[in-house]
Amino acid sequence: MKKVIALVTAAAFAAPLVSLAAISNVSDVGTFVITTINNVLVPVLFAVAFIVFLYGAFEVFIIGAQNEEVKEKGKNLMLWGLIGFFVMVSIWGLVNILLGTVVFGNSTGPSSVPGTGTHIGS
Repeated sequence: MKKVIALVTAAAFAAPLVSLAAISNVSDVGTFVITTINNVLVPVLFAVAFIVFLYGAFEVFIIGAQNEEVKEKGKNLMLWGLIGFFVMVSIWGLVNILLGTVVFGNSTGPSSVPGTGTHIGS
């Protein structure tokens, strides 16, 4: 029975990999990874950092109004929430710099008009 549960669990975790079989080249993989980071991971981590910061503020101002130990714990949580914001903004900026400088097959820059030597975007 344990083998069946392990097999079903492995199949459930491997199911998303089947959809990755449609990726035809390396540039599609790069675009998929960067898009996933930008659209899923970054907002979730921003939300976690914001919740940690709010909970720390709640501990400092509401719960720890009379207790210095709880206030200190809340201050530490607020600090870690701010550090989380800083790290996430940094990573988000680096990903967007990477997205803007490395072309993964979806070039949006100006293209040349054949035979004229001029660019369409200029």
